[in-house]
Amino acid sequence: MADVRLETALDPVAEIAAFNARYATSGGIVTFLGQVREGGGVEALELKHYGPMTLPGMTDLARITQLRWPLDGLLIVHRHGVMHPGDPIVLVAAAARHRRDAFAAADFAMDHLKSESWFWKREKTATGWRWIEPRPEDHEDLERWR
Repeated sequence: MADVRLETALDPVAEIAAFNARYATSGGIVTFLGQVREGGGVEALELKHYGPMTLPGMTDLARITQLRWPLDGLLIVHRHGVMHPGDPIVLVAAAARHRRDAFAAADFAMDHLKSESWFWKREKTATGWRWIEPRPEDHEDLERWR
């Protein structure tokens, strides 16, 4: 089963504890937490999205991920709105009988969220707001799955 959500707030400790409890009999559970980086003069990060595309796109990504690996469960929670350094942005957790499937599924989902997501991202520094595009490395990471 996949649990896919788009939220304005995220409590990663509670989310991970609940996911682990649901899949206590899985052989491996992998979690990835992305957060707003500290440093570099970043004061805030804002993620905007287009509702009719975002959640359906994330749900389709979960479906594809589950078709590629035999998972017991998958969690994808992505925030939108304004966040500050240290705030969580995205949580992906995968539970599987075998750890390699869980690692690969979480990695695959994150590579797609990072490069093909349905979000527009901008950061605020002392000089104002600027839009952020995926880096070439993000696209290279995605290519390895094709």
